[in-house]
Amino acid sequence: MTVAEDPTPDYEIALRDLHQRLRLAQIAIYRQNRKAIIVLEGYDAAGKGGVIRELSYAWDPRGFEVYPIGPPSVEEANHPFMWRFWNRLPGPGQIAVFDRSWYGRLLVERVEHGLSDSEYESSVKEINGFEQMLRDNQITLIKLCLETTRETHRARLLRRAEHPEKRWKLTVSDIESFNHRASYEVAFDAMCSRCNLSPWHRIDTNHKKQGRISALRAVLDSLEIEIKPRTFAYNPGVIERLDELSK
Repeated sequence: MTVAEDPTPDYEIALRDLHQRLRLAQIAIYRQNRKAIIVLEGYDAAGKGGVIRELSYAWDPRGFEVYPIGPPSVEEANHPFMWRFWNRLPGPGQIAVFDRSWYGRLLVERVEHGLSDSEYESSVKEINGFEQMLRDNQITLIKLCLETTRETHRARLLRRAEHPEKRWKLTVSDIESFNHRASYEVAFDAMCSRCNLSPWHRIDTNHKKQGRISALRAVLDSLEIEIKPRTFAYNPGVIERLDELSK
C-alpha cells in the first residue's frame, strides 16, 4: 500500500517563514498576557504529531505545554468529565496544546463505547458551555480537525506496521477505530456542526506537508489577529538607560 507523493513546492521555505511568524506570535501572547488553547482532533495517523512537532520547533518551550489526552486516570475518572481539562487551562502568556481533547466524549465514546443520545446531548451542552467560558475569559481557542480519506488512513496504518521504527505507534485501538471509520465520519461532521462557537478548521492532510502548512497557517491566522504594535516596544525604563551600555 502506497501513499501519494506530496506535491507541496518550496515546503522548507514556507515552513521557515511560518516558524518565524509563529515565534513572533508567541512573543505577542507573552507580552500581552494572553492565553491560547490549540485543540487537535482527527483520524489516527492524520498528522497531529507532525503539526505539534513543528509548533515545538517554532516556540520557546517555557511558553507552551502539550497535553496528550488518552483514557482518564483513576483520579480523573472520579471527578466530573471536564475536570482534567479545567486543570490544564493555560496561565497568562501561555499556550496549551491538546493532542485530542474533551471531544473524545463525542467521538470515541459515541462511536465505540455506546454513549446514549441523551448523554450525547448533555455532553454537547457541557462542551459548548465550557467553550463559552473560555471566550468570556478572553482565552483564544483554535480547533483543528485533521482529515484524510479512508484509503490514506489505511495506507498510513499499514506503513506503520511495515516499518520497525514506526511499529510502536500502531495499536489495537487504531485498528478498531479504522473498522468504525464510517461512524467516525458521521461523528466528526456532527462534532464540527454542533460545537462551533469557536469555528473548526478542517484540514485536508492527505498530503502531509501541505496539511502541515495549512494547519500552521490556521494557527497563525488565529494568533496574529490581535498582535498590537506595543508588543515589541521597549520595557519601561530601558530606553532612558540605553546609553549606559555604550560607556
